Amino acid sequence: MNLFSNTISTLEHALDYSSAKQKVISQNIANVDTPNYKAKDVSFKAVFQDVMEQSFEANKSDSRHYDFFSRPSRLPGIINKQNVNYNENGNSVDLDKEMADMATNQIYYNAVTERINGKFNTLQSVIRGGR
Repeated sequence: MNLFSNTISTLEHALDYSSAKQKVISQNIANVDTPNYKAKDVSFKAVFQDVMEQSFEANKSDSRHYDFFSRPSRLPGIINKQNVNYNENGNSVDLDKEMADMATNQIYYNAVTERINGKFNTLQSVIRGGR
């Protein structure tokens, strides 16, 4: 029996994603003047694709069952940005875009934290008996 369904776990993963995105954006901003630095991004699609491409080892009880194999995956979700313009020094960081991404990520983070706070407040109310 799972007491909290998967909502809190899902919100935790959303906070992990937001934290990873914040770190990557901060690295990009810190390296805005570094020659030949390639801007990075965190992609939910890349994380999802990694999970979907992973195979798992399973016991087969019937010859008609599919074979599953475990494969190691690369660092999840962190990718080099594609289709970007490079500065004269080979750097691909666009400071205005990074600042906009940071603001968007902050709004996302705030929304997720508000939702998880609401979940905990609901649990607290249930524990207190509605008082």
